[in-house]
Amino acid sequence: MRRIRAYVDTSVFGGLHDEEFSEATQRFFDRVHRGEYVVLVSQLTADELTDAPPSVQAVLEDLPSACVKRVSVDEESLELAMGYIDAGAIGLANLADAIHVAAATVARADLIVSWNFRHLVNVDRIRVYNAVNLMRGYPQIEIHSPLELEHGHED
Repeated sequence: MRRIRAYVDTSVFGGLHDEEFSEATQRFFDRVHRGEYVVLVSQLTADELTDAPPSVQAVLEDLPSACVKRVSVDEESLELAMGYIDAGAIGLANLADAIHVAAATVARADLIVSWNFRHLVNVDRIRVYNAVNLMRGYPQIEIHSPLELEHGHED
């Protein structure tokens, strides 16, 4: 079985320690541990985690190395992120979120997992991200919260 390549942003690692999001986040990471997902992590996510509490940093550190793949934030990703901003998907003040989407797209992630409903898990923004992707020859990208990934996988 092919594992799902899921780009995971910083909010998901923190979600494990958030009362509202902890249960769905734990179920997602349980599926990672079972080998259903490969977690793609960019240098941006790693950098953002350095400012997080040690318990949040430990979530990434505790994942089996076979379930984690580092992806780069290179010139191609930065150019695509600026394309999202130019198209109005997101403002320049939120460049980091555009970079998350671009890094996942360039790495050919199957989806992005996030709790960021304002800038990422947002149908209007997803439409613009995907329009830019298609215009530039990239595949469309799905963006979901961990809660949305549970349908059909309840224990």
